[in-house]
Amino acid sequence: MTRSVLMVLTSHDTFGTTGRPTGFWLEELVTPLRAFRDAGLTVDLTSVRGGRSPIDPASIGDTTTDPALDADLAGAVPLAAVDPAGYDAVFLVGGHGTMWDFPDDESLAAIVNTIGRTGVVAAVCHGVAGLLGATTATGEPLVAGRTVTGFSDAEEVLAGATAALPFSLEQRLKELGAVVEVGEPFTPTVRRDGRLLTGQNPASSAGVAAAVVDALALR
Repeated sequence: MTRSVLMVLTSHDTFGTTGRPTGFWLEELVTPLRAFRDAGLTVDLTSVRGGRSPIDPASIGDTTTDPALDADLAGAVPLAAVDPAGYDAVFLVGGHGTMWDFPDDESLAAIVNTIGRTGVVAAVCHGVAGLLGATTATGEPLVAGRTVTGFSDAEEVLAGATAALPFSLEQRLKELGAVVEVGEPFTPTVRRDGRLLTGQNPASSAGVAAAVVDALALR
């Protein structure tokens, strides 16, 4: 039986009030996308508003794009149109844009909630912001008591991003009861807590993808 993964992308393209463009981080899509397809998984893309998601220009050149990436992005369906019942895993792609449109999106929370009941939930870097609105079957925050990682406060400082952000991802996770573990800035750091898989930064993309493949192989 072929396993399926839903990859979720931001539709937000402006970095707060700075006027700087943002979006998703290219490596955090391309590296896992290749890994999933190489493993024989079926992959679908969705974005918050549907259609092509903005690529953070700072990430262009980080990695070679998939030849079919333009078609993949153009064909992304809106979150509100996704039926999560057909997926074995959801993967939340990062990039600063997610800090504005992932946390309060009810469709995203519903998708993570549904897949998280029996499947694999994974996120990398700022994509972890998409876990903030997710809950367990009993209504508790999905991350409460769970060991996770994500883009750290120290990394935000080094990126010069702190003042422009709507909130601190690291602190918000802690407020929800998560056990947040971060490594040295910009080094590969992956945490697995059952079927909840998280990576700290772009360098963690391959590690999170490998963890997803392994977790699906065990199902």
